Amino acid sequence: MTEVLVVLCTFPHGESARQIGAALVEKQVAACVNLLPVVMSIYQWEGKTCEEAEVLAVIKTTRAAYPELQAALLAVHPYETPEVVALPVVDGSPGYLEWVMGINR
Repeated sequence: MTEVLVVLCTFPHGESARQIGAALVEKQVAACVNLLPVVMSIYQWEGKTCEEAEVLAVIKTTRAAYPELQAALLAVHPYETPEVVALPVVDGSPGYLEWVMGINR
C-alpha cells in the first residue's frame, strides 16, 4: 500500500475547476489534477432529484497533504456541500507513485 490518494471532486463548470486545480498544484498539495469536462451527475438535493452536467476533477495527492488539500477545496469551492472523496491507491507504477510522493517535501 502506498501513501498516495486519488481525490474526486465535481465542479459546476470548467473555469472554476481549472482555477482551483491550478491553485492546488501551485500550493503543492496536489501533484496533478485531471479535468474530465462533462460528467452527468444524478443526485438528491433538498428533496429533489437533480441532473446536472459537471466537471470531474481527479486529483492525485498524498495522505500527508490531504488535510491541507481538503481545507483548500472546502474554502473556495462554489458548492455549498462539495464532493470531496479520497480513495487510497493500493498499487501503481513505481515511478509515478514516487513522483506523486514528491509533492510538498
